[in-house]
Amino acid sequence: MEGAVPAATFGRMLRLFTALTLPPDVEETLKRRQSGLPGARWRPLDALHVTLAFYGETDERRADDLASELARVAGGPFEIVLKGVGAFGDDHRSHTLWAGVETPNERLAVLAGRCKKAGERAGLRLEARDYRPHVTLAYLKPQTNPDRIGAWMAGHNLLHSPPIRIDRFGLYSSVLTGDGSQYALEREYLL
Repeated sequence: MEGAVPAATFGRMLRLFTALTLPPDVEETLKRRQSGLPGARWRPLDALHVTLAFYGETDERRADDLASELARVAGGPFEIVLKGVGAFGDDHRSHTLWAGVETPNERLAVLAGRCKKAGERAGLRLEARDYRPHVTLAYLKPQTNPDRIGAWMAGHNLLHSPPIRIDRFGLYSSVLTGDGSQYALEREYLL
């Protein structure tokens, strides 16, 4: 693997995650689907990504340790395909709309696992949950009509992107604001 490329300077406490960015043509394809559902807070283009691992709040020292561990993540370029849409939630309420990543994708799963292990080696405690690759399109207000959510999903479920070449991933910081999370690329790693 080639070396890490610094993109910004770490602050005191950061909320960190690793992710894949999407090319502009795929972002535009997703943006065209971000309408027609009252109660949806659509994510801006610069927030559309596929999360690999979420690390949570960490101090500067552990952030530096994490950045070093991620530089050891080996691999090579591969492809992903976006396919279908869906919602996260429970029986009573959906809270997130997403575009799916076609699975199984062994190379993506291995990269996500290596990013998670890098966090563990850096001393971070990660949530134990199954990896479900996706792109978050919108967060839903609690009063969003379930029938409208179902109709939106039915109208957009044929989403199928061309293959997307993945040759790098990034370490991002996230700041929660009233308008949703704002992301900043902290480091970039070539595969």
